[in-house]
Amino acid sequence: MGLFGGTVKPAGSVDPQPPEDGREDQFNDIPELPEPRTDTTIAKDITVSGNLHGEGVVQIEGTFEGEIKLKGYVIVTVSGIIRGPIEADVIRIAGTVEGNIMALDHLQLERTGTIVGDVSSVSFVIENGGRLNGRSTMIQDHKASVPRVDQLPKKEEKEAEPV
Repeated sequence: MGLFGGTVKPAGSVDPQPPEDGREDQFNDIPELPEPRTDTTIAKDITVSGNLHGEGVVQIEGTFEGEIKLKGYVIVTVSGIIRGPIEADVIRIAGTVEGNIMALDHLQLERTGTIVGDVSSVSFVIENGGRLNGRSTMIQDHKASVPRVDQLPKKEEKEAEPV
């Protein structure tokens, strides 16, 4: 005899319960999950140490210590701190970066931002109030197919025309 006067069922024998709404295929209708986003955020009170390599958008609100090499965007918010080199297509800095920066497309240093290190970029905008403590080097757009001067075809001398 079971608890409260009921009968005891042998172990392993469980009666399946019908779905409450009467649908038999309730568990076959698993919805598809949304596509994973390529955005990554390091939150304000988080410190991450290591190397970050890949593709996508990374927003730093906390502290990141190490190398970032990214095909995509790096955004450093006002509270964000990066200690280490950064290489990315587009970089936007409103916080602090202590390390060298290579922006393959565009770099924007906002009025609240500070860079302590050398910068190389195709396009570099410093808003009024932004601080750069380092050197800046402008590089050629890696996407452009503009030949260098020494690669241009040489002019051929004109032959004298008969008179």
